[in-house]
Amino acid sequence: YELCQQQLSKQDHYDFGLRNIKSVLGAAGALKRNEPEYSEDLILFRALRDMNITKFVTEDAKLFLDLMSDLFPSIDAPTVDYGVLEQAIRADLTANNLQEVAFMIEKCIQVYEIKLTRHGNMLVGRTGSGKSTAWRTLVNALTALASDPEIKDDTFQRVRTSVLNPKAISNDELYGAYDMATMEWQEGILPKIMREACRDETDDQKWLIFDGPVDTLWIESMNTCLDDNKLLTLINGERIAMVPQVSLLFEVGDLSVASPATVSRAGMIYLDMKDLGWQPYMTSWLNTHENEPQLELLTRLVERLIAPLLEFRATCLLYTSPSPRDS
Repeated sequence: YELCQQQLSKQDHYDFGLRNIKSVLGAAGALKRNEPEYSEDLILFRALRDMNITKFVTEDAKLFLDLMSDLFPSIDAPTVDYGVLEQAIRADLTANNLQEVAFMIEKCIQVYEIKLTRHGNMLVGRTGSGKSTAWRTLVNALTALASDPEIKDDTFQRVRTSVLNPKAISNDELYGAYDMATMEWQEGILPKIMREACRDETDDQKWLIFDGPVDTLWIESMNTCLDDNKLLTLINGERIAMVPQVSLLFEVGDLSVASPATVSRAGMIYLDMKDLGWQPYMTSWLNTHENEPQLELLTRLVERLIAPLLEFRATCLLYTSPSPRDS
């Protein structure tokens, strides 16, 4: 981790502290129980790789793997076969007219893996990088597997989601507050949703999705939920304990204003628009056209013009844009 801090780029969502080390040790312990025939070096290699590679930008991911190869020169990690889970993910992408891009399938599996070890996770990336598609596809895939009578695997459970934009409402509406005129407690939206989810005694997974910007005005009150206490503490003294079936998922553009305490408490998955590209969007859009002559014309125009136009937009001196080349 000292090498990572020294050689990798500085990103707001990177954390190499004690909580990260603890999550790696937890993942290594689970891997040892599931694969007792693996050597300790291989278990540590896989735990370090799987728990960290998800948050790195493309350039840092390559450098991280090079560092891992230097630290474990004799380790050749086997490729993990996700079998029916990957098949279910591909089937859901196809059913929704989305493309079976290796990047998106990998991110869906990363969300699945990281939720096995952390109850609070963040999907970080700009608009259009596929954050919503990743968790929605995984939800549909897990629900389909849980509903399939031929699949005898208890790790696949139905998933129910509650989506909330914390910036669309005030802090008092989110968490609850006292009415200053009557001093009566007015319950917030989040405690109501979490209480109902925690009271549900079924084995279904309940995911609370926070789709909105992270800032210190509301995220700091979630720190006790994100750490090992798993308690939502309200200002009226009430505490709501999270059960194992309830987990938190944050969908954010960046963490530029989040405190290190918040970053260290959550698992991170970074989605880069450059890795997804524009081609999947265009292919899905072209698939909606049923007029064959029109489709052929649009396909030729896309193949001939889109790439040069994006190149011109990215390099033209008369137009400056913060967006990457593939946006």
